[in-house]
Amino acid sequence: MKKIAVLGAGMIGRAIALDLAEKFDVTSIDISDNSLRILQNKNPGIKVLKNDLGDHKNYPELLLPFDFIVTAVPGFMGYKTLEAVILSKKNVVDISFFPENALQLNKLAKENNVTAIVDCGVAPGMSNLILGYYNERMQIENFECMVGGLPKEKIKPFEYKAPFSPIDVIEEYTRPARFIEDGKLVTKPALTDAELIHFDKAGTLESFNTDGLRSLLFTMPGIPNMKEKTLRYPGHINLMKDLIEGGFFDEEKIDIRGMQMSPLEFSSAILFNQWKLGEEEEEFTVMQIKISGKENGKEKAILYELYDEYDPVTKTSSMARTTGYTCTAALNLLANNLFNEKGVFPPELIGKHEQCFTFILNYLKERNVIYKVIET
Repeated sequence: MKKIAVLGAGMIGRAIALDLAEKFDVTSIDISDNSLRILQNKNPGIKVLKNDLGDHKNYPELLLPFDFIVTAVPGFMGYKTLEAVILSKKNVVDISFFPENALQLNKLAKENNVTAIVDCGVAPGMSNLILGYYNERMQIENFECMVGGLPKEKIKPFEYKAPFSPIDVIEEYTRPARFIEDGKLVTKPALTDAELIHFDKAGTLESFNTDGLRSLLFTMPGIPNMKEKTLRYPGHINLMKDLIEGGFFDEEKIDIRGMQMSPLEFSSAILFNQWKLGEEEEEFTVMQIKISGKENGKEKAILYELYDEYDPVTKTSSMARTTGYTCTAALNLLANNLFNEKGVFPPELIGKHEQCFTFILNYLKERNVIYKVIET
């Protein structure tokens, strides 16, 4: 039985470990006793190992027993973690969504004979995979992705909960958003171009610019129009803008009664509790992808829609299901030798292969994560 190490035992890391444990010998590694305890209570058969994942010099020894690695650490430590895994010569799937460009590690991965699939969640992740598939089969002129994960119960003031680190969410609101318009790179502040969009099951949500295209900016240069927008309940944008303008997310340290701390650190500590998603709290993920262009000279449009909810049977959040199971599907691609090219591969470079694209969609469907598609 192949051995897999899952680095990170947060809500999504635990979902990944639980899913992989059905077929593989899984070890979950984290520094948090509580996170590891929650996982073992769900499946005592999963091995756990307490370890500081920021201590990268120990990775070659730490990862030596394993055939494959999943990195599910917070974004701020993701790039260095992935780099350390590659230097340990281990094939890996990454969902840490770090702000750096993962393609910078492509040369290193090839030198170490490593396959690294990165950004392998829902968005980025499935949105990239879908675009990569159609980009091989038609001339795409427009790509738009709108996506969000939200609690079913709207609790003031934020009406938002997150299954991952608040500091990663705040980065979405503060990092300038890059998109492609008429073949040119355009940069705008995050939270701009607000629109109200109605979804059948989710209701009316507001969309806004975020820097979600990531690798697509570099791997899909022939598509003249591409943008990604985040979805929240109406009113969230103005609340976040007020916090930004009020300096609550500033990174420069200030003196607080003799202690040096940045407003961002202070705000993140408060929002950790405000935004913490309960283990059995009902929430949903909604995503809409629009692709249009020409196929064999004829106009063609494709619409993908996802609506997924917390699973009360397995007690797994929707964001953990939609993100985690995409990751585990990609891990199965590697384990089954369905994809074995060497280097760093964002999902659009996986999706161009029909066998890989179909495998991942079917894998998700088996877990009741269903993408509805309409082609016209």
